[in-house]
Amino acid sequence: MLSRIVLVCLPLLTLLAGCSSSEKAVSKKEASAEGVSENETPKTVVPDTASPVKSLQSRHMLWQVSDSNSSVYLLGSVHFADASFYPLDTAITNAFDRSDELAVELDMSDTAVFMEIARQTELRGKLPAGQSLAQVLPQDVKKQLDSICASWYLAPEVLYGYKPWSAAMTLSSLAIMRLGFDPNLGIDFYFLHAAQESKKKVVSLESAEDQIAVLVGEGISDSLGIYYLRSTIGEMQVTDSSITLMMGAWIKGDDSLFREAMYMEPEGSATDSLLDAQIEDLVYIARNKTMADSVAAFLAQDRKVFVVVGAAHMAGKGDNVLKLLRDKGFTVEQR
Repeated sequence: MLSRIVLVCLPLLTLLAGCSSSEKAVSKKEASAEGVSENETPKTVVPDTASPVKSLQSRHMLWQVSDSNSSVYLLGSVHFADASFYPLDTAITNAFDRSDELAVELDMSDTAVFMEIARQTELRGKLPAGQSLAQVLPQDVKKQLDSICASWYLAPEVLYGYKPWSAAMTLSSLAIMRLGFDPNLGIDFYFLHAAQESKKKVVSLESAEDQIAVLVGEGISDSLGIYYLRSTIGEMQVTDSSITLMMGAWIKGDDSLFREAMYMEPEGSATDSLLDAQIEDLVYIARNKTMADSVAAFLAQDRKVFVVVGAAHMAGKGDNVLKLLRDKGFTVEQR
């Protein structure tokens, strides 16, 4: 679950990790991620785009969705990446160049949006003053959390101010950054910068409120938040392999392998299908419907849009964005 949850949320996750403390978990590549304060916007590290890679692959995490007279491109993004992802294949960059607009989950290059998310995450993602996560968690979960923090050279108190759901989101972000993947090198930020350079209009598919609700687990029960944190901790034993496999699958454009990595679970792990379904509906299924409706509207208006959203929205099981669009009668082809 950790893998697919992280990859359907924008790099807002790094807000939780960055704002939690000036202390950082030590990266396995000895390169810690830089935190972001509430008073500054995230720094976008722009990869060298001077020499795009000529298209040598038969497919990418890129789909063309068409009706009778117009097309929209959908690119499944990974919100954390590294330099090995760049330069992007020309099949991807050419599709972007042929488009008039860029649509993303949320335009994080907008300073006002970033500041509002920082403020709301602080207000709604943390426990009331005087309360501690250590007091909320069952002892076995607290012990496991403390153990992970110790192995990452991270003081557990960094997470103790958060509600269980937000603590799990923060832990997930740190787990990926420890592998050397950087949100500033994520596919979303790459294309936001490219849109600025080419003066393309940027469209947000969701509001800041929509994504804040996902990040802080707005309206969920305490038991569901604790279950999500317990599950996140339990899946840490396969996180390295699942994330590495997933990133490799993205580079190869192998959506089947990407899906396999998304649903990798520790052997013998105990799960609750009903609680898992609630989590996926909040962070995944409900949002897919909004995204598919937006793509349908672009096509109805004959707009040439390049859409970049988390790859799990495309590769996930069940009612993913691609399935919903096919169900609407559109032609969906992988490129």
